[in-house]
Amino acid sequence: MFENARLSRPQDIRVDLQLIAEMIEPNSRVLDVGCAEGTLLSHLISAKNVDGRGMELSQAGVNACVTKGLSVVQGDADTDLVDYPAKGFDYAILSQTLQATHRPKLVLEQLLRVGKKAIVSFPNFAYWRCRAYLALKGRMPMTSSLDYAWYETPNIHFCTLRDFMALCDEIGVTIEKSIVVDNNGKVMKDSVGENRANFFGVQCVFLLSNGQD
Repeated sequence: MFENARLSRPQDIRVDLQLIAEMIEPNSRVLDVGCAEGTLLSHLISAKNVDGRGMELSQAGVNACVTKGLSVVQGDADTDLVDYPAKGFDYAILSQTLQATHRPKLVLEQLLRVGKKAIVSFPNFAYWRCRAYLALKGRMPMTSSLDYAWYETPNIHFCTLRDFMALCDEIGVTIEKSIVVDNNGKVMKDSVGENRANFFGVQCVFLLSNGQD
């Protein structure tokens, strides 16, 4: 289940986006949900020759993508994935967005309906600095990956590494690959289900498929 990352990665994009890109086969059809300004899409098109499409909630993000020549539409992961055909893409990607959706379980199910495989990354709320912040200060934590104050954060459904794995098990999703990244941006060698990974992992990246397919 755990897969170590290759050492040669581009340094101009976030580490989770680098790891996502390594999971994608060249010449694939890709839908990037919550694609922001199109950093990952641009990289996949140039490095993997993918047929890439994007969906982004903010108009500013859509405008930035269109300026780059990317095929991106404005849409909400909570409501608009239902409009895409089943298995219309080889991969449906949701990076650092699941915790900001209103119905994460439904969004995950829709990702695996739209894509033959889904790739999901998210911040791990069980990271030790989050636990320590709550325990010592009694306030909602702020870290490098959770850098909003509680009153302005777009994150409404925080989850831990184990929470996400339990959700996958509940809805019959197969975890094909899983990667946990520490605070230094390095891939942890621990198995994704181990206590240490849940305690020291800052970000998680999962490659998923539908166990019913």
